[in-house]
Order: sequence, then structure tokens, then C-alpha cells
Amino acid sequence: MGDWQAVADAINARMGDLPIQQNELAARSGVSVATIRELQGGGPGRRRSARTMSAISTALDWPEDHLARVLAGTNSSGGGRSSATSAPNDMSAVLAKLDELQVEVRELSRKLDRLASDQS
Repeated sequence: MGDWQAVADAINARMGDLPIQQNELAARSGVSVATIRELQGGGPGRRRSARTMSAISTALDWPEDHLARVLAGTNSSGGGRSSATSAPNDMSAVLAKLDELQVEVRELSRKLDRLASDQS
């Protein structure tokens, strides 16, 4: 079944961080605005293909399996699990954080480029 609310929360947070609007995300991902709107709402709606989830993940500068992992609930740090089971999840959390930082650095670079060209 999956955690569609977690997917919605992840998409909405990322769109706010980048910042990106629905129409731009649709253009980048090749997914309709209606589908993006449904996913942002958090309801299960229709079943979404792995290809759709991958396209949206990639368009949001995440690894292509990011939203699939969020949906499956395997994109967290492991919480109160034993150390034997949380170590791989801790590494996933570190990698996810590195992905987020990489996106932030890219966005800062874009903003600096815009500022430099505005001052030219």
C-alpha cells in the first residue's frame, strides 16, 4: 500500500526548498500537473508507476528511487531499531542528507550566477 502522505510531505517540502512550482515540475518530469497535484495531496489516488515516481524524484534532484523508498518507508534513519538493523538505514540517512546538501549547493550556485549576471 505505501505511505502516500510521506510522499506528499517529501514532494511538498522539496518543492518549497528548490523553489519549484507544479507546472515546472511537470515540465521537468514529463508527468502531468494533475498527477503531481494528486501526489501532493497525499491520498492514495490511482496507483503510480515506478517510472512516474522515478521521473519526479529525478526532476526534484533526488536519486531516482528516492520517492519509491519514501513510499515503502525505507528512507528513514531507523529510529529505535537495534544497531544490527539500523546501520544500513543510518547509511541511507547519511546518503539522503548528502543528496539534499548537493541540491542546496546547486541552488546556491544558480543564485550566485544570477546575482553575478545581474550585476554585469
